[in-house]
Amino acid sequence: MSAAPDRSGLLKSSAGVALATLLSRVLGLGRVMLESRVLGGGAVAGAWLFALAIPNLFRRLLGEGALGTALIPLLTHTEAQRGADQVRRDLGVVFCCLGLVLAAIVVVISLVAWGLRELSGWEVGWRYFPLLATERVRLTLYLVPLLMPYAFFICLIGVVGAVLNARKVFFLPALGALLLNLALIGGLGFGYWRGIRGAALTGMLPVLAGLVLLSGAVQLVLLLGLLWRTGRFPQFRWAELRELRVVRELWQLVLPGLIGGSALQISFVVDRMLALSLGPQAVPALGYVDRLVDLPIGIFAVSLGSVLMVELSHRAAAADREGMLESLVFSLRHVYFICVPMTLTVVVFREPLLRLLLMGGNFNRSDLEAALPVAVCYGLGIPSFCSLKMILPMFHARKMMTLPMKVSLLCIAVNLALNLILMRVLAQAGIALATVLSSMLNNGILIWCLRREGLVLPGRRLALTLLRFVILSGVAVTVAYAAFRRWGGGPGAGYLEQWVAFLLALALLAGIYLLLGRWSGSPELGEAMALVRRRRVRK
Repeated sequence: MSAAPDRSGLLKSSAGVALATLLSRVLGLGRVMLESRVLGGGAVAGAWLFALAIPNLFRRLLGEGALGTALIPLLTHTEAQRGADQVRRDLGVVFCCLGLVLAAIVVVISLVAWGLRELSGWEVGWRYFPLLATERVRLTLYLVPLLMPYAFFICLIGVVGAVLNARKVFFLPALGALLLNLALIGGLGFGYWRGIRGAALTGMLPVLAGLVLLSGAVQLVLLLGLLWRTGRFPQFRWAELRELRVVRELWQLVLPGLIGGSALQISFVVDRMLALSLGPQAVPALGYVDRLVDLPIGIFAVSLGSVLMVELSHRAAAADREGMLESLVFSLRHVYFICVPMTLTVVVFREPLLRLLLMGGNFNRSDLEAALPVAVCYGLGIPSFCSLKMILPMFHARKMMTLPMKVSLLCIAVNLALNLILMRVLAQAGIALATVLSSMLNNGILIWCLRREGLVLPGRRLALTLLRFVILSGVAVTVAYAAFRRWGGGPGAGYLEQWVAFLLALALLAGIYLLLGRWSGSPELGEAMALVRRRRVRK
């Protein structure tokens, strides 16, 4: 009989990652506020957000995405069967091959962007491809070669983070993302202080790109030092490089996972590409709201998902299918407990939320109106985005990459078709809605695939749990929003007064939700409180 999953361990480890991620995301929130006020909601902001999304896509594909996900079970099995020295030699091969691949990717994409920008200046370019001649596209093509080297650093950082996670070192690697936000906050803060506007904004873009590269290089050096301290620094041997055994095994796992684990990220980039054709406000509206929605996803779902991946890998190595299923159900319950009230908060409080966070400086009322319907669509997708982070590890931990790949290919195709249909009616909100619907489809198909394997989720139990959280959250959000309006939270109030009313409303919302959760006997609240009590006893 298998041992029961270490549920407190899942929460405890993910709490450490969530704390580190929370610090980074709080700084990221400050960065978004500065970006909107300095870069505005037009062509300059659209170019910056889209160009930065390209190296971030490779980070999710080759760093913390497919490659990082595949490394965790592979290293776990290798260490159990062949020892730590073999793990270090395998890492040496992975780092060498990945470095060469990344360097080639950076060069190729940079040359393509440079070539398209040159083409946009020729008559054949702006006559037959008029979109290339727009300011937002030309600025994007200018920025891509400046930012692409960041993909080299951040992908290696993601791999190092996966190795450290396999050693159950979660907190310090998660702190690394602070550096990027600190660097950009410094650069944007200087621009805000100087009151940069108009044409001078484009002069800031190379400076911001340089800060991104500097933060990536520093973060990689720091994490390599941490890898050395844990005794897992790569060992480079020519014989291992010639054999490429680990590369062949990784290739079989990673190639399907490049798509299977990153459908959501690919959909986001496709969204931005299509949004470029809608006008200068579309990409910033999608980008800023995406960053705000990513706050709950990053703080909790990614944190719990990374810890769950390690837990499931160990369970899979022990052939403990029952333990894997129990860990998944436990994680989904806690995802719903956190994400459902966040969803309703984003939808109901969308106008004051975006107004307080984004408006000011170069971001005007017209930019805000373009972002409001996007907030509704992305907000409704928060539970789906988060639950996908829990379900995919059930396949990756068992080295089943092909099936999620096929499902993701289908969902990407559906997302593209929905984009082309809905964007004609709802503009950028239609693009956001298409992403949410394709994510829901991805979840549903993967759950059906688990059921076919005999890993049957307790659907009725999870549905009732979700319904309970929707009801409790609905009551809490309704009361909090009424209090917010009564306390002077309308647009006619002063900025400080609006912030005070907003923060008080959020505190009231959280208090009501937790009290209702306790009254209704939600086990998730008790499980979280039990972890806190155990920590106090140990101290």
